[in-house]
Amino acid sequence: MYAVIKTGGKQYKVAAGDVVKVEKLVGEEGSEVVFNEVLALGDKIGTPLVSGASVKATILKQAKDQKVIVFKKKRRQNYRRKNGHRQNITLVKISDFAGAKPAKAKAAKAEASAE
Repeated sequence: MYAVIKTGGKQYKVAAGDVVKVEKLVGEEGSEVVFNEVLALGDKIGTPLVSGASVKATILKQAKDQKVIVFKKKRRQNYRRKNGHRQNITLVKISDFAGAKPAKAKAAKAEASAE
């Protein structure tokens, strides 16, 4: 089973046991974090979010990502600028999914109300 979560302005497809590199989250190593913005869970797709679904994860490490080189140049103008940047990241391990309502129960409820 997998889920699609949204954090830090990005979307990640995760499964239980995955180690994911996300934008920096507040918390210490070993603490638990819950992602409430779940866009999809298994075959159920939210509009825009899956109601009542959440993904639990454990923070493994607070670190910096690899360096990105920013190089600007204008030819024939003797203009060159070189700069580097390292983004703060958090490594999290996905533990489990919680609170998702099964699709069959919702379908049965819709049929009962239609009759």
